[in-house]
Amino acid sequence: MRPFSTVISLALPLLEDRIDTDILYPARFLLLMDRADLGKYFCHDRRIDSDGKPIEGNPIDDPRYADARIVLAGEDFGCGSSREQAVWALAGYGIRCVIAPSFGEIFAANCLRNGVLTIALPRYEIDRIAVAHEPVTVDLAERIIAAGERIIPFSVPEANRVRLLNGWDDIDLILEEEGARITAFEDGQRTRQPWLYEAEQ
Repeated sequence: MRPFSTVISLALPLLEDRIDTDILYPARFLLLMDRADLGKYFCHDRRIDSDGKPIEGNPIDDPRYADARIVLAGEDFGCGSSREQAVWALAGYGIRCVIAPSFGEIFAANCLRNGVLTIALPRYEIDRIAVAHEPVTVDLAERIIAAGERIIPFSVPEANRVRLLNGWDDIDLILEEEGARITAFEDGQRTRQPWLYEAEQ
């Protein structure tokens, strides 16, 4: 997982409340197996009509936000079903951080597992950032957002912060927390049951 330190980007405004996982990644695409290509399905039905033509005026395809790495969202972003593909599509599109008043609980956990930082801020702060149309800096190490002249502190659980800063996935986290015990167990097992390791020789 790619470490998260600082992201500087214009912020894509998706300020509607309760944008759920079916909006982020429509259910009919759940059978697609190639995770690497899911970014093109991010908010597909808000971008492409039933005839396969681009929907004009949608903010996601607005050229001003072509390289956005940050999303500004409304209440309960990522609510709905628990599909992790919604986060895969979000990350595949290039988003590294979502700022919203609140999140779907499972969605936020899936973001953490996939290197996407979720930040909860009051709606008035998000609206101020959105109307400024300026690059936003999200500094996870310092836990601050810089938007123009404004510095906005944010909170994130320390365990989540360390995990994102280091780019640790679930396996990396287990090895960091339990690596010494795992190594000690394997060393003892090699002594007690060496035949289990004969294939390594």
